[in-house]
Amino acid sequence: MRPLRRRMQMIFQDPMTSLNPRHTVRRILTEPLLFHRVAPDRADAERRVRMFFDRVALPLSCLDRTPHELSGGQRQRVGIARAALLEPDFVLADEIVSGLDVSTQAQALNLLKNLTRDLGLAMAFISHDLAVIRAVCDRVYVMKAGRVVEEGPCEDVFAAPRSRYTQLLIDAIPLPEIDPGWLDRDVAPETD
Repeated sequence: MRPLRRRMQMIFQDPMTSLNPRHTVRRILTEPLLFHRVAPDRADAERRVRMFFDRVALPLSCLDRTPHELSGGQRQRVGIARAALLEPDFVLADEIVSGLDVSTQAQALNLLKNLTRDLGLAMAFISHDLAVIRAVCDRVYVMKAGRVVEEGPCEDVFAAPRSRYTQLLIDAIPLPEIDPGWLDRDVAPETD
């Protein structure tokens, strides 16, 4: 199973429970490189981690911190880095932005899109957030009770869902009705 583990990686929903709280980020990232023989020695593993830190927008000062000393977004980027550093063929991302604020979500999603494109990774992205799915995925599989009820290119499924369940999910997304001229109006302050 060892070769398969390197080729298939996972990014977990809660990095606080998936990153060893006793280890520094340096150790969390270098140990898998050594274990899977992606890096021949500790110096090469360290070099790879430092190079990758820029790619995941983390300051090098994070290397000597433990997970609890990082923000939620930084922890999630460490989890993404841990998976991507091993140069896998496939990454499973399980609800990885559900606990992050909107701007941090956007950063993590952009990072994932860039990594999958640049590294040629295949990724399965599990989420209940259809807006996130629409932004990140090329293809979507809608599941109900453990069964696929619809699948297809993301744009097609969102534009013309064939399954009643998919339609219900899409209808449940709150979309505001925006008045096109709202920015141009001179709004006077309300008075009582």
